Amino acid sequence: MAASLLTLATLAGTGAAHADDATPRALPAGCSGTSPIRCHYGVSPGNYEVTVSLGGAPAGQTEMWVEARRLMLPTTKTAAGAVATYSFTVNVRQPEGQPTGQGGTGNPGLDIRFTGSSPQVTAVSVKPADRPLVAYLAGDSTVCDQPVAPYTGWGQMITTALRPGAAIANYGDSGESSGSFLSNSALFPSLLSKVRANDAVYIQFGHNDKQTSASAFRNNLTSMITQVRAKGGVPVLVTPPVRRLFDGNRLTATALHVNGAGVDLPAQTRSVGAAQNVPVIDLTARSKALVESLGPSASAQLFLRSSVDGVTDNTHFSQHGATQIGGLVLQSIREQRLPLATYLR
Repeated sequence: MAASLLTLATLAGTGAAHADDATPRALPAGCSGTSPIRCHYGVSPGNYEVTVSLGGAPAGQTEMWVEARRLMLPTTKTAAGAVATYSFTVNVRQPEGQPTGQGGTGNPGLDIRFTGSSPQVTAVSVKPADRPLVAYLAGDSTVCDQPVAPYTGWGQMITTALRPGAAIANYGDSGESSGSFLSNSALFPSLLSKVRANDAVYIQFGHNDKQTSASAFRNNLTSMITQVRAKGGVPVLVTPPVRRLFDGNRLTATALHVNGAGVDLPAQTRSVGAAQNVPVIDLTARSKALVESLGPSASAQLFLRSSVDGVTDNTHFSQHGATQIGGLVLQSIREQRLPLATYLR
């Protein structure tokens, strides 16, 4: 039976289910626990094809997370006696969350966590990926793989949308401006060293460029674009998502990233995109429309709330908010037919 499950794994992400064996199964090698079920594989940094089979004798309800709270499979139900098989391409690195180690460095190798009200896993296969398309994310705390809940970056939520053959390598790091990200050896230089022909690099800055001049901001973005292109990569600019700062029913200039030096950072990003002939995802405009449509009260659910999260924060996202903001990014990738579009489920 185990062999047939691994054969089904080649049906990339179909989630095909069957109910031909209701016999309880032991956990796969490398896995332990019941809720959550934790699995660890001592692989080197790189990209891996991961296939999992969920289900068993009783009905199950399972989520799958990898590394530092990167969601691969949202809540998935399996009927009693049924097994469903899914495949993913997973980027493994060390540190496994934020590249500078903020929030913890995690464990070397690949960590998988199965959560949910009744998580079930009957088989796990991990093997090196054969030259997948990699989308690198360059950004700040609103993008990064946040290791500690409730903080959640949109980059760790869009992974659920990818078919096998493409992986997200999230180099977002808390507190980074365009200049600090460019100069820190653990950030842009490390990312750049791994870029291969046709890999994409999605670049989002603005939140921490609070006093950056227009010329410095433009130069930083242009430098990243030039260096990515020199490696054969495909740069894509992303304007920063809004903060939840209202004046009446409209967001303030600060929320829209006009910084302390009076620089309209999203406008500068769009201008660099036009000058360099680089695609731009206008996440500022898209998130502004979403947040203002919800209004001052309902938009709080996108961010961190004291009543739910134990902290009030109008910049960083809840898991729900990161999922919604990530959805706006994915929508633009589809509409503009950007790198990753053909790999979206």
